[in-house]
Amino acid sequence: MQIAVPREIVDGETRVALTPDVVPGLIRAGHNVLVERGAGDRAGFQDESYVAAGAQLVDDPVKLYRAAEMILKIQRPSTSAAGGRDELELLNQDSVLIGLLQPGGDPEFFRLLAERRITACAMELVPRTTRAQMMDALSSQSTVAGYKAVLIAANALQKFFPMLMTAAGTVRPAKVLVIGAGVAGLQAIATARRIGAVVEAFDTRPVVKEQVQSLGATFVELGVGAETAQDSGGYAKELSEEHIAREKQLIHEHAIQADVIITTALVPGRRAPVLVTATTVAAMKPGSVIVDLAGEQGGNCELTVPGETVVRNGVKIIAPLHISSELSFHASQMYSKNVSALVALLAPKGALELNLDDDIIAAVCMTAGGEIRHAATRDRLSLQPLESGS
Repeated sequence: MQIAVPREIVDGETRVALTPDVVPGLIRAGHNVLVERGAGDRAGFQDESYVAAGAQLVDDPVKLYRAAEMILKIQRPSTSAAGGRDELELLNQDSVLIGLLQPGGDPEFFRLLAERRITACAMELVPRTTRAQMMDALSSQSTVAGYKAVLIAANALQKFFPMLMTAAGTVRPAKVLVIGAGVAGLQAIATARRIGAVVEAFDTRPVVKEQVQSLGATFVELGVGAETAQDSGGYAKELSEEHIAREKQLIHEHAIQADVIITTALVPGRRAPVLVTATTVAAMKPGSVIVDLAGEQGGNCELTVPGETVVRNGVKIIAPLHISSELSFHASQMYSKNVSALVALLAPKGALELNLDDDIIAAVCMTAGGEIRHAATRDRLSLQPLESGS
């Protein structure tokens, strides 16, 4: 297949979908790899490295898209409404698109893809199974985000993170509360502990307690059963109103004692739950810092402004977008291995083999054959469910 890698054009996005180290493997599998000139520059991957790995450089993005049978991206293709290049219009009919396509976002985007008979695979939907581990882009990028969030918080906090014994006296360590103990949360816990903070972590899922404690943090328990808090894929479920009220109160009690809060709580396909209320922020210590990693889905803090840093009641609230782009070299390398593993499954011998009976392919495939296959998106577009086996 003709696999094409365009330069990402979304503001703030500096990652690249494919790095030179995975190109030889794709070529050995029978693919040709086309890379837009300069696509990897901002992540630290020069054009010469792609050429040395066997890729072909293409200067004109229009020619790149027109030659492509498969497009590998980070962000979903832009449309004319976004201004600048209309990447959606450039996609060839019957081509394959793989990227972080935001399956919970605007469903009309997927209607347009289906109309063009594009096979669209969302990396966010890779199941959390042993077999799919190499393709799990959410985990790889969440690892980057959790690490970087602590560095952002440490830079913004007007205190030391570790305890220090100095001639001027003892400096107490910073207190960090991590909300959500998924991949990003666990990495945030580990990083905060490495630089000396005292860490508490909250998660509705009791199954993560042992992982939190193994990293040296205290687990704050809500006291709900695993079946109530977690779905079959290991992700947090939306709780009842009663449980949410208890959750917010518990978080409030611990937040007002914290110097730093890092929020990572997400529910797949839904707006991020609001767990840190305006009332809680008002009660926090002046100079405290909140880093809201759920900003791209609305934020876990009621006062979050996605993409901005604001100060409310003396508390600095930071909600970075595309935070993994701030470590774009390693984030790109990790994502590249994820996406190339999915390509190997989809096209193992140089040609597309769309086996929808495969559990991984069935999970990630948003559109194919002119149909929207993703059940939640069909529901939001008021479409009838697909018949079994179609």
